[in-house]
Amino acid sequence: MTRSVYVTGIDRGDGRQVVELGVMELLTRQVDRVGVFRPLVHDGPDRLFDLLRARYRLSQDPASGYGMDYHEASALQAERGTAELVSRLVDRFHAVAREYEVVLVLGTDFADTQLPDELSLNARLANEFGAWVLPVVGGRKQTAESVRAEARNAYRAYEVLGCEVLAMAVNRVAPDDRDAIAEGLASQLPVPCYVLPDAPALSAPTVAQITHALGGTVLLGDDSGLARDALDFVFGGAMLPNFLGALTPGCLVVTPGDRADLVVGALAAHSAGTPPIAGVLLTLNERPSEEILRLASRLAPGTPVVSVAGNSFPTAGELFALEGKLNAATPRKAETALGLFERYVDTSGLLGRLEVSRSGRVTPMMFEHKLIEQARADRRRVVLPEGTEERVLRAADVLLRRGVCDLTLLGDTEAIRKKAADLGIDLADAQLIDPQTSELREKFAEQYAALRAHKGVTVELAHDVVADVNYFGTLMVQDGLADGMVSGSVHSTAATIRPAFEIIKTRPDAKIVSSVFFMCLADQVLVYGDCAVNPDPNAEQLADIAVQSATTARQFDVDPKVAMLSYSTGTSGSGADVDKVRAATELVRGQRPELKIEGPIQYDAAVEPSVARTKLPGSEVAGQATVLIFPDLNTGNNTYKAVQRSAGAIAVGPVLQGLRKPVNDLSRGALVGDIVNTVAITAIQAQTPAH
Repeated sequence: MTRSVYVTGIDRGDGRQVVELGVMELLTRQVDRVGVFRPLVHDGPDRLFDLLRARYRLSQDPASGYGMDYHEASALQAERGTAELVSRLVDRFHAVAREYEVVLVLGTDFADTQLPDELSLNARLANEFGAWVLPVVGGRKQTAESVRAEARNAYRAYEVLGCEVLAMAVNRVAPDDRDAIAEGLASQLPVPCYVLPDAPALSAPTVAQITHALGGTVLLGDDSGLARDALDFVFGGAMLPNFLGALTPGCLVVTPGDRADLVVGALAAHSAGTPPIAGVLLTLNERPSEEILRLASRLAPGTPVVSVAGNSFPTAGELFALEGKLNAATPRKAETALGLFERYVDTSGLLGRLEVSRSGRVTPMMFEHKLIEQARADRRRVVLPEGTEERVLRAADVLLRRGVCDLTLLGDTEAIRKKAADLGIDLADAQLIDPQTSELREKFAEQYAALRAHKGVTVELAHDVVADVNYFGTLMVQDGLADGMVSGSVHSTAATIRPAFEIIKTRPDAKIVSSVFFMCLADQVLVYGDCAVNPDPNAEQLADIAVQSATTARQFDVDPKVAMLSYSTGTSGSGADVDKVRAATELVRGQRPELKIEGPIQYDAAVEPSVARTKLPGSEVAGQATVLIFPDLNTGNNTYKAVQRSAGAIAVGPVLQGLRKPVNDLSRGALVGDIVNTVAITAIQAQTPAH
């Protein structure tokens, strides 16, 4: 029977989208095929369903994702009774459940539904669906005692109606009350109760949402600026000096359109980062002159300036009534929501209660989810030398919102802050260091000079070398000020890893530094090595690459079955290249007799069971290899790129191995998601230090 989780509530305003998104994240970590079903919908687009489809790459037809709209349901219930309404919704649910391993059910929203006793309807549907129930209680603007009482009452209500309550969630409580509420409910409820504090960034509308709601016209700004959260509203009427003192980080400035001085002053403050603002909203349908707009666009490129028709007083009323919503157009809010959920919910315990078995398949998305989960479990600090690069900043935004690791960004700190402000990125939780002015520079210069004295490096020369962001970051890792480093989005591979070779050096159990790619195919993850570092390893080096790659695979939950690749299988071929692979295989068997390894073996015999049965019958690796070791860089690099392009595989890497502490290199074409994955991998590598 398909497992299902029914997330519901007791009233409107509980912000349960955070819980729904978090549960979906957990389910997609475990299984490949997750369906979504909302029994009743309002007219218009379903924002959360659209977000889930986009974020989790669901192939589900949107038309199958709901039962019927509220008007139809209300009329049917009035005419034919609740039993008929439930019967039809159950039929629609089972049509979805037949197609998926798990279904996430999104309960009714208690907002203008015209349905009597909505809680009972949700409970009955959950029972008919055979679903676990996860009720969400809203705690905004309530005392700790009233929140606890409401959570207890909600649990009893669903239990009395025969529901299997999976857990309780209490959302949007005052941060100062969170711990007291959690402790009280832990002893008062027989199921786990997860208590999430109110997060201003989640309830804050974006500038784009404000513009749409007020019918505004965008005079300046780009998509990134419009995606900023308006965390506060500052209404401009005072003289400029007093007005500037009232600005707060992330605020939306609301001022009559004829106050050019406040417009320019606010944008100049944003440009200086004191403080960064969300944007400017001009009232009275007044617009600054073209000269002022040109100046504004130069002061703060990308920062939105929006004009609306109303005056400031009614505009204020509309603004304070707006609330941010999770949807496909607000990916930052989704990251914030997931970070909040993962911080305050015992995700492993919740999964255990769900009893959802992990799929035998491992999809690229499941692998990426696993990386985030594994990195978060034991947080480390990663240094990013390319602190002013836009892709790095956007990746840092995701990593910080999700709580994946702690971050240090290197570069001119004012330039980093300005770039982050222009992108609407909050770096309050990141450490920023300028190597040129850091007090660590002198210490690092002395260390580097001592390390490289045999090469004639003096302290004076080292003083210049360590100001380079990659050398500075590497020295931070060496000194334990960071646990790992990721660079390369705008630097060459040599510039990224040469400092690591000079300073960090190889692990005691490694002869060379090598690399692997995680090749995420449609239903499994393979490990390819070495495709990026060693051009033509000898037999001893090839054996070392195989052992290191097996260790890396195991660290990332890939059961290592090692195939030493060649152009012939078993004893069918001879020649220097085959002999090298055969010798390397025997070396590995001598060093690691417990490791499953086969070689020499051709690629098809390594991964295709039908070929393996013909060429190497009885082998415990042939046909099921997970770690594939290429004889040279030319073969490995071309093969990984061919598989990446022709099979649509996602290649994560290169991941360096063999260093005492983790340093990883990015492709200069790396996307934001690639950077996020590489940083997570680096953090995971740092969880197992060299001995």
